Amino acid sequence: MADSEFSSSDDTTVDSQEDTSEESKHEFSEDEETLIIRMFNLVGERWALIAGRIPGRTAEEIEKYWNSRYSTSQ
Repeated sequence: MADSEFSSSDDTTVDSQEDTSEESKHEFSEDEETLIIRMFNLVGERWALIAGRIPGRTAEEIEKYWNSRYSTSQ
C-alpha cells in the first residue's frame, strides 16, 4: 500500500531536473569564461587552481571546456 502513495510523475520530475542540471554544468557564463581565460594566462593548465576560483566547477569540467573551446590543434 505504501507503494501506491508514490506516483511515477515524481520520478520523471527528478529525471528532468537531473537533465537540466547536467546541461547547465556544461554551460559557462560570460564571467566564468573571462575568468578562465585570465587565470589560464596567469597559471597555465593548472585546472584545479582555476576551478578553485569558480564555485561549483571541477577541474575536469574546466579542462574539458577549455579543450573544446580553445584547443590549438587546428
